[in-house]
Amino acid sequence: MRIVIAEDNVLLREGISRLLTDSGHEVVGAVAEASGLLSSVAALNPDLAVVDVRMPPTFTDEGIRAATLIREQNPDVGVLVLSQYVEERYASELIAGGGASFGYLLKDRVADVGDFLDAVEEVAAGGTVLDPEVVSQILVRSRKQDGLAGLSGREREVLEHMASGKSNSAIASTMYLSAGAVEKHISSIFTKFGLSADTAENRRVLAVLRFLDA
Repeated sequence: MRIVIAEDNVLLREGISRLLTDSGHEVVGAVAEASGLLSSVAALNPDLAVVDVRMPPTFTDEGIRAATLIREQNPDVGVLVLSQYVEERYASELIAGGGASFGYLLKDRVADVGDFLDAVEEVAAGGTVLDPEVVSQILVRSRKQDGLAGLSGREREVLEHMASGKSNSAIASTMYLSAGAVEKHISSIFTKFGLSADTAENRRVLAVLRFLDA
């Protein structure tokens, strides 16, 4: 796939570029500033943008604000935020804004190269990849809980694992439940959220978005 990288640390930028290239992807742009990211995406129309949160000139939120603009202006471009920080406000907006082709990973928690490459391919293919710590920090600072009032404690726990990207089998293993029990909890969540089987969008994504918004 064709990828643009936005990372101000030159060694990390070159390292990610080499890693992706060695894995068979084409890095069509590698920039150090958010403005360069936006112009590169507009000019090159990549499949995916890998974006740092804090970039020049102020090193606050330039990168993730640029990611938000990409999601609005170039919805066909996947966005993978790779950062040392969790910007809760923008992360919530990015997730709630679409749900598909988006990822948010923390650099210090990427322990395996294969996992990172899997995340790259998952996001580019239209999936969502969220570091559990990102989900946790958003939830800790969340002030609205009414949307989840109808869920049982076990259903909330299942939904939190769904939000962190776990599959049904992984949830079952983590919670020491059978696969059938997990499926029943998820079905109950869908029912309580009013997400019928004929819902046009992916019910799992919509449930996770409801959880994060709450």
